[in-house]
Amino acid sequence: MKNRNYIVQSMIGAAMLFLAASCQKEDILQEKLDTDNGLSVITTTTGRQFTLVPDAYGRLLIDNSAKTYLPGDVINLKGTFKAVQVVNLSGSASAPITIRNLTGTTVTIGNPSWNGGAYGVACVFWNCHYIRFGGQAGQSQMIISGSTQAAKASYYDLQIGNKSDNIEVSNMTIQYGGNGIVAKTDPVRGDATTVYPNTTMSNLKIHDLLIRNTTNEAMYIGHTATYWDLTANAPYYGATSSMTATHQYVQPIIWRNVKIYNNKVQNIGLDGIQTAAIDQLEIYRNEVTNWATQRNSAHNGGILIGGRTTNTNTHDNYVHDGWGELCQFYGSGGSGVTHIIHNNLFKGGSLDGVSMRGYSNAIVQFTNNTIAYTMGNSLRINGTTGQTGVQIINANAFIRPVNARTPIYAKNYIYLENGARVAEGTSTLVNGKFPTWLSAKVDATYFQPLAGSPMGSAGYRRLY
Repeated sequence: MKNRNYIVQSMIGAAMLFLAASCQKEDILQEKLDTDNGLSVITTTTGRQFTLVPDAYGRLLIDNSAKTYLPGDVINLKGTFKAVQVVNLSGSASAPITIRNLTGTTVTIGNPSWNGGAYGVACVFWNCHYIRFGGQAGQSQMIISGSTQAAKASYYDLQIGNKSDNIEVSNMTIQYGGNGIVAKTDPVRGDATTVYPNTTMSNLKIHDLLIRNTTNEAMYIGHTATYWDLTANAPYYGATSSMTATHQYVQPIIWRNVKIYNNKVQNIGLDGIQTAAIDQLEIYRNEVTNWATQRNSAHNGGILIGGRTTNTNTHDNYVHDGWGELCQFYGSGGSGVTHIIHNNLFKGGSLDGVSMRGYSNAIVQFTNNTIAYTMGNSLRINGTTGQTGVQIINANAFIRPVNARTPIYAKNYIYLENGARVAEGTSTLVNGKFPTWLSAKVDATYFQPLAGSPMGSAGYRRLY
C-alpha cells in the first residue's frame, strides 16, 4: 500500500454514555450505551499508522463498524482527551491493533472535573478484541486521570466491557476516580452471548502500571456475582434453593488466562487487586501498599482471589502496610484444580494477615511466604463455605502476629475454624513461627534472613 497523508473527518451521531454505579462488590455495575450529538473525530494517517486527536469537546470515539482499522494497525493518540471510547475494534491473534501515545508526546485521558452525568468513564473498550493499549515506554507517557470531585466514586478510569477480550494493558499511570480498571461483562436479558458457559473471555494481560489514589478498587477484574437475576437485573449470592421460582438466573461470563504482573498499586480506597470468575489466573511481581483507606471491612484485601476462580497462582508479590487483610482467598476447588500462593511477602496488615474461605473443597498450596507484623492472626482458614480439605502449609515464616501481644498462642500463627484443616511441612519444609522480629533475625525491609537466622529455608526470598 502506498503511503498517503489525508484527513478524514466524520460526524458520529451516536456516542457512548456509561453510567457507572459505585463499585461495591454487591452493587450493580451498569454498562449502558446512550446517545449524544455532534461528536467528531479527526483522523490523520500515514501508511497503516493513524494519529487521532480529540474533537472540540475533548472526546474521541473510535467505532470500527466500517472496518477502517485492520489487524496490525497502529493507532497513535495525540493530545489531552476528556474521554476515549473504543467500539467494535478487533485485531487478530497474530496481528493485534496497537493503541498508544504518539512518539515523543504524552497523552492524558480523563476528566478530573467530572461530578456526575454523561461520560463517567475516561477510557472504555466495548466489544473489542486483540488490542494492545498503553504507552510506548515507562508509565509517564500515557496517563489516565479520573474525577477528583464529590461524585468520583462513580467514575471509571478504564473499563473493558461487553465481551471485550484478548486485551493487553501496559505502561501507563492510572489515578483518581472511582475504579482504576474494571474488566467484566454484565449479563443482558435476551442476549445469551452475555452469560456463561455460552461465552468465555480469554487472555487479559495487565502489567507495568502505576495505579494510585482511586476511591474504590484499583483493579476490579472479573464478575463478582455468583449468579445474576435477569428478572431483577441484580446480582444474586444465595443458594440455588432460595432462588425465586419466577425469576431467571444465569452466571456471568468468566475470564480464562489472566495475568496481572509488574504493577504498583498504592493509596487505594477499597481492595487493591480484586479478581473473580477467572480460570487460569496468575498474579505476580506486584507491589500493593496502603489500600482500604476507606476502612471498609467488607472491601479490604490487598490481593483478593475471589469467588469462581480456579487454577490460580499468586507468587512473588510484595503487599505491605495497608489497613485491611494482606491477601484474601475465596477460590473454588474441583477435579484437577490447583491453587498456589508462593513466595510472597505479606507485611504490616491491620487485621489478619492472609485469610482463606474457599468453596467446593478448594485446596491451596501455601508455601514459602512471609507474613509479618499483623494486628490479627498470621494465617486464618475458615471452612464454613467448603474449604475443609487439607491445606498444604509448607516452609512459611510467620513473624509477630497479633501485634506481638503476650502470650502469643500457636493458633495465632495458623488459626483454623469451622472444619478447616492443614498439613504442615517438616524438615526443610517446616514453618518458622517467630513471636518477634528480633527472634527471626531478618532485615527490616524485605524480611530476608540475616546471618545466623533460624528461618532456614522458610519464608519469602526476594527475586526481583
